[in-house]
Amino acid sequence: MLKNKVGMKLGFVIIAVFIVVLSILGATIDRMFSNFYTREMSTEVDELTTHFAMMAQTPDAPTEQMLLKFADFSNVSIFYVNKDGKVQDYSGEEELADALFIHQGDIKTIFSGRTIRLKYEAASGNRYFVTAKPIVKELAGESQVMSALYVLSSSKHMDESIAAMRRLLVLSGIGAFLLALGITWIVAHLLSRPLLQMQQATRKIAVGELETRLDISRDDEIGSLAAAINNLAEELQNYRDTRQEFFANISHELRTPITYLEGYSKVIKERLYSTEEERDQYLDVLHQEAKRLQHLVDDLFELSKMEEGKISLSLEWIDLSEVIDNAVHKVQLKASDKGLAFSTCLNRSTAWVYGDGLRMEQVILNLLENSIRYTEQGEISLTLDQTDHYVFVTVKDTGIGIAADELPYVFERFYRVEKSRSRQHGGTGLGLSIAKKLVELQGGEIEVNSRLGEGTTFEIRFKLEEQGESA
Repeated sequence: MLKNKVGMKLGFVIIAVFIVVLSILGATIDRMFSNFYTREMSTEVDELTTHFAMMAQTPDAPTEQMLLKFADFSNVSIFYVNKDGKVQDYSGEEELADALFIHQGDIKTIFSGRTIRLKYEAASGNRYFVTAKPIVKELAGESQVMSALYVLSSSKHMDESIAAMRRLLVLSGIGAFLLALGITWIVAHLLSRPLLQMQQATRKIAVGELETRLDISRDDEIGSLAAAINNLAEELQNYRDTRQEFFANISHELRTPITYLEGYSKVIKERLYSTEEERDQYLDVLHQEAKRLQHLVDDLFELSKMEEGKISLSLEWIDLSEVIDNAVHKVQLKASDKGLAFSTCLNRSTAWVYGDGLRMEQVILNLLENSIRYTEQGEISLTLDQTDHYVFVTVKDTGIGIAADELPYVFERFYRVEKSRSRQHGGTGLGLSIAKKLVELQGGEIEVNSRLGEGTTFEIRFKLEEQGESA
């Protein structure tokens, strides 16, 4: 636990809280018992004083000596005091003989018919509860205060009881503290262990060990944090793998056109062709490879602008059917060259959408080219229609399809489906990521459904709006 800083801090906090609670509880219990004993002691002295005063006031009252004897049996001391404050008789402890607890002001109060209560501490340190009452007798038909009766009771037994109770509280507190210390160590260890595991896992992830996973299954915040770390590691691993594959594909895609450009330009420069027709063929190859290279660079530039948030859109009300016609016209020849049937079903009465016409055409072109690229036979269909709430465009093909475990990643940057055939089909893995971003920037949604070997369907949806709403 010495190396477990989190556990130590947590343990110190718990122990500190426990000590505070234990101290407050102990002080409360001590105060409660002290008040209880004090109240009981004061009540007992009051009752004895009243009893002695009544005995002294009765017509057949016992003599003062008998009352002094009764006081000794009751373990109290009594003092008879006259109006001048002089002690007439007393019993009890010798240390009380100086009668320093008697004050002239109190004597006046008592002889006025009232009772006084006070606490007195002798020179020896012993403490006493004192109650004084007037002794009233009938003389010539009138009630007169004859003397003051002081009753003193030592608090020694009470103090011993309170001291014993305090010792018990201290011992109980020490025992509870030791028990709490053990429990705190266990709790702190159990609570901090998953945090230490997370710390070790994140350090491994930080140095590139992205296969690291946490085996923490808990239905609380720690479990959620562990799951988030696992998800982060999984996403980083997927990002690293796709990025590595992307760079490998980019290297290949760049190498091919560069090789063609270098080779055929050298042939033309050194005039290694036989006829003008052969030269024109070489120039066509150079032109196609330059276009291919430009397309790749454009995709990379587009992605870079999106990541930096610098892409700009020219938003206006556009007719999707017109946009689709332009896109279909550009790819129809490619579909025909592969022997693919191409069909469109456009509801030209659909509401217009608020977006960027050129960017929307780019998205649809990307989806159509993907369908043509990954479809060897069958057909490609494009639908434009609307519901009560949405305008939607659907691109459906009968191509190779996408495996269910790959569907969640098709819109991620650098991701390419059918990796084993990536070179055959081409592409950079950027098109769908760019398409999704462009659709979302225009307030739309894009989804994909696919079954491996049966084909793929992409659907773009835009919420219906009145033309005045987005103006």
